Amino acid sequence: MDKKPFIDVGFDSKSKYNQRVTGDTFLSQRIKEENRTVAVLSDGLGSGIKASVLSTLTATMALKYIVNRMDIEKAASVIMKTLPICKERRISYATFTLLDIEPEGMVRIVEYDNPPFTLMRGSQIIDVDKKEVVIHNKKNKAARLLISKFDVSTGDRIIFHSDGLNQSGMGKHNTPLGWGCDAVRDYLQDVIARKPHISARNLARCLVDKALENDGWHCGDDTTCGVIYFRNPRKLLIVTGPPMELQCDNEIAASFNSFTGKKIICGGTTAKILARELAKSISVDLRNLHPEVPPHSIMDGVDLVTEGIITMTKTVEYLENGNIPDSTNAAVKLSEYLLDSDEITFLVGTRLNEANQVHVSQNIELRHSIVRKMATVLEQKYLKIVTVRYI
Repeated sequence: MDKKPFIDVGFDSKSKYNQRVTGDTFLSQRIKEENRTVAVLSDGLGSGIKASVLSTLTATMALKYIVNRMDIEKAASVIMKTLPICKERRISYATFTLLDIEPEGMVRIVEYDNPPFTLMRGSQIIDVDKKEVVIHNKKNKAARLLISKFDVSTGDRIIFHSDGLNQSGMGKHNTPLGWGCDAVRDYLQDVIARKPHISARNLARCLVDKALENDGWHCGDDTTCGVIYFRNPRKLLIVTGPPMELQCDNEIAASFNSFTGKKIICGGTTAKILARELAKSISVDLRNLHPEVPPHSIMDGVDLVTEGIITMTKTVEYLENGNIPDSTNAAVKLSEYLLDSDEITFLVGTRLNEANQVHVSQNIELRHSIVRKMATVLEQKYLKIVTVRYI
């Protein structure tokens, strides 16, 4: 790999129509000590609760084995011999795709019965050699694994998905046999040609939404897409809370002003300090009022200005649930900025804010606790690189 890029991991998933849970499971983890990234997509046979349990079991086992450096082929073999077998079809109850990405850019992938992954360099599809390995499941039936090993560069993407994606639209006039893997790749090339810097999460969402459209907006099967995007890191700075010492106001303003990347202010007092120190004006945007989230404000040179405690608490709730509402409130905007960024720095003031001393709602945590919780979910669930500095 030429220069170490950030590894942007994203996915999107839709359950089969009239099913409350999806039978697909996507898991990922960044091992900070080794700077490795691992990801797993498993598709449980059928749909509903049973499929969900089996795909979750498969993905959880796979992730644990890979994180602990079990050989990726051996891990796949152990999983195959552990999974229950369908009596009628005599096949395993779950399929899987396993990815292990080393810090120097070497990628290993194992595929079992999922549609083939796609490696893209820009909008060009790159062919990858695959080695076939035959193992036997617990019924001693031969199963075929496909093993890939290759190096990636900045700008590359790996796209992998369950068969609900390429089989979407089956039986429809234009796609009687389903959308098909070739058409999926054509669509990928078109999207990336139009949006060359699209994030992993948004690209996965584009593909799943297209599959949903193919099915007439009622998914014919559980549909999940994962994307790994090797990109130059997108940086974000969030300043929240006034610094402990009044004389540090100009220091925090200088750090904010010199930062290269997106900039966000959370908290009215913090915004007033920065506006004063940077000689900027603030105006409240009252166009999109929300009953639970205070409106955001506008300051020249700042990407987003929000209220503090309430907005950040709501943002943590959105991030933990993994479901960002279709809204334009300040917490949604903050969530989108966080998810579209790779390296996130929090500058957290330690001065007590008099405005929050009395009658703080029981379900609202104080600023420092909220930042810690937000940092944790961003690191563990969304694989972001997070730095927290207290001032």
